[in-house]
Amino acid sequence: MKNIVSVNWMEDMAFEAKVNDHKIILDAVEAVGGKNRGPRPKPLALVSLGGCTGMDVVSILKKMRVEFDGLNIEVEAEMTEEHPKYYNKIKIIYKFKGKDLPLEKLEKAVNLSQERYCGVTAMLSQAAEIDHEIIIED
Repeated sequence: MKNIVSVNWMEDMAFEAKVNDHKIILDAVEAVGGKNRGPRPKPLALVSLGGCTGMDVVSILKKMRVEFDGLNIEVEAEMTEEHPKYYNKIKIIYKFKGKDLPLEKLEKAVNLSQERYCGVTAMLSQAAEIDHEIIIED
């Protein structure tokens, strides 16, 4: 399977990306010549990670018949100081909402995503240490 995205220069530091028939504007901050019209590329890698693992976890929990009221995933990352700057430490925080949620099933779903299914985790773990935390909120 092959994925192809298109990234077209607009002006200044802005690019328009076409991904799965959707458009995303990428831009830089004004200090480096952009106009801040969209996100920077590196944080979008974190969005991809959160989305990938989130979809896995939801799918696995549905198969386990675990019902929850909400799921918020925060992805925190530390970047190296030297060029090329990249994320070398990433923490994924899964915040589940619901009553009487079975922690062992949540942990199993998250671990399956992180260790087996999430391709973005597999790619990023080649360059970064990835850790996670599960929080249950009522």
